[in-house]
Amino acid sequence: MSRVLVIGSKAQVSREIGEALSAADFPMEYSAGDADTLQRLRVQSFGVVITNPDSSVEEDLALLEEMRAIRPGVKCIVLAHHSTPDEVIAALRARVFACITPPFDPVEVANLARHAASESQWRDDIQVLSARPGWVSVRVNCRLLTAERLITFAKELSTQLPEDTRQEIMQAFREILLNAMEHGAAFNPEQVVEVTGVRTGRAMVFYVRDPGAGFRREALTNAAIANPADDPTAHIVQREAEGLRPGGYGLLLASGTVDELIYNEVGNEVLLIKYVDSASVGDKGSVS
Repeated sequence: MSRVLVIGSKAQVSREIGEALSAADFPMEYSAGDADTLQRLRVQSFGVVITNPDSSVEEDLALLEEMRAIRPGVKCIVLAHHSTPDEVIAALRARVFACITPPFDPVEVANLARHAASESQWRDDIQVLSARPGWVSVRVNCRLLTAERLITFAKELSTQLPEDTRQEIMQAFREILLNAMEHGAAFNPEQVVEVTGVRTGRAMVFYVRDPGAGFRREALTNAAIANPADDPTAHIVQREAEGLRPGGYGLLLASGTVDELIYNEVGNEVLLIKYVDSASVGDKGSVS
């Protein structure tokens, strides 16, 4: 079983991540700092390294370069006290496994590390097609873990939005991304989904294109959005009959948390649009 190395044990979140890993009987160790991390990697192999939450993304990327000179296959979950769009894009290009800033969820980070430790084919799961602050396009393999990884980066690219707006657009994006992977590609890792995130002066927009043949809304009997008014759980029975995972609320949740949800004619391309009051982010700066 691959081990996880958590940098620094003095930070509370680092200790809680370690405790969550230990509680799951997952092998982990702490390192005292960057120098100790490099020394430990020279002596033994670690599948995943979780950086110090008090560090910066820039510092972590510099450390990652040194770590990969010793262990080329090491995966890095970057925890940082702050991120900028330029830093998140740099992390994507450097094939960081995930990038997370406060508020941290130690259990969520630990679970992500556990899944990362068991992955061997991950390096090319997220391919950057075009990236600059305000416009990021990627191509991702259709795997649940890849979706969760991409969501961590999308969250970081939207940190300058008001928190309630950010939560709503990210909830919608997650549901649409998972729908694209499940219904458009049956979670086949050989298939890809194309995703573009755009931040304008007045809106946050996500474009998602899946490789499937599309759908007609009236034919979605396994989705909650198609339930008749007098039977709000009809889709559950249909999903069980089709052997699908529990769910089916994606379109319903997405349509309720964004301002516009627009599909192309065949149903394999979608635009999510969330309008933003520019005054509410004026003193935080612009991501575009």
